[in-house]
Amino acid sequence: MPEVDRRAARMRRHRRVRKYVVGTPERPRLSVFRSLRHIYAQVVDDSQGHTLASASTIDPEMKAQLEGLTKTEQARMVGRTVAERALGQGVKRVVFDRGGYKYQGRVEALANAARESGLEF
Repeated sequence: MPEVDRRAARMRRHRRVRKYVVGTPERPRLSVFRSLRHIYAQVVDDSQGHTLASASTIDPEMKAQLEGLTKTEQARMVGRTVAERALGQGVKRVVFDRGGYKYQGRVEALANAARESGLEF
């Protein structure tokens, strides 16, 4: 059985999805990246190539709050934080870009927390 390059497969899925998921000034893209230890989220206006808001588990102001939490709980915190920062920038509606990851676990927890905090997608 051939060896599967999981990273390359994710990148193929991500490119396939990105053909259709585009952030506009009215409705920017909420992009998620997940590594083994951390999770990152940013709200991006693709027409100008600007990041409007971002949050991750490596943010200095979030580090203390995240200690002792599971990775899923950390993803929820990141989702809440990125939603608050986006709302502070006047962004209410976004389009969700799961980055080629399955919509489950940490990615789902981040998305649900962002929705609960006021983002619409």
